[in-house]
Amino acid sequence: MSDETTRKERVLSPYDPSQDGAQMEFDGRMSYGDYLCLNRILTSQNPMSDAHDEMLFIIQHQTSELWMKQIIHELVEAKARIAADDLPPAFKMLTRVARIFEQLTGAWQVLRTMTPSEYTDFREDLGQSSGFQSHQYRAIEFLAGNKNAAMLRPHAHVPRLHHWLDQMRRETSIYDEAIRLLARSGFAIDADHLARDHALPYQKNDSVHRAWLEVYRDPRAHWHLYDLAEKLVDFEDYFRRWRFNHVTTVERVIGFKRGTGGTSGVQYLRRMLDVVLFPELWDIRADL
Repeated sequence: MSDETTRKERVLSPYDPSQDGAQMEFDGRMSYGDYLCLNRILTSQNPMSDAHDEMLFIIQHQTSELWMKQIIHELVEAKARIAADDLPPAFKMLTRVARIFEQLTGAWQVLRTMTPSEYTDFREDLGQSSGFQSHQYRAIEFLAGNKNAAMLRPHAHVPRLHHWLDQMRRETSIYDEAIRLLARSGFAIDADHLARDHALPYQKNDSVHRAWLEVYRDPRAHWHLYDLAEKLVDFEDYFRRWRFNHVTTVERVIGFKRGTGGTSGVQYLRRMLDVVLFPELWDIRADL
């Protein structure tokens, strides 16, 4: 047999990964699908209608919730690291959160392929369910400092979630911990501001403004605080982009109809765009 014939046989023969040592049998052993619980995940899409596009709608929101779970995981740990003066890992976590929001922003492009007529085919089947009721989104807002006790009410029917969110509302936000770090670093932060009720919405404070302004006027002298501030701004910047793209996607698909959860829809979402999580970090830019 010629070398050319042997070469052709090798090219045409089906590749067998086991010849390279790949595991091909998994009786009693953990496989890829086992580790990721793919059977549970991939059987959790249960359309309520026969509309083709409802599957897209479900998967869009389920994947968003998975990413939000990761965001919460990162923010909780980043907050703890800041409180412990262990900033490098917190920087990595906040950077990751910003990149996740960038990913979530891009995902709206997929949902926009669904036209208003296609959404109408199954909208009534959604009942009163709405993204407004996402407990994970609410947790992210609370972790970032946008505290609002009224937002607990949609979760009262699930005591475990209600308690979890209420605890998060009462605890410090990641920005509160950044401000405490300013105080530990020698900046004069008003004592009553440090001791404020963290369950209430954040109100900007002149002493915090002055502290961040000093940091930004001499970044080299306060590099760790300067880097933290920019990581927080990056987080809020990408969070805003995600919310903005949410507004434009909803307006494109349903116009100015009321949301399935009873909100004013686009008008409600636009109101959320006015929320500023870390106000002093944005205000000082005009003073530099």
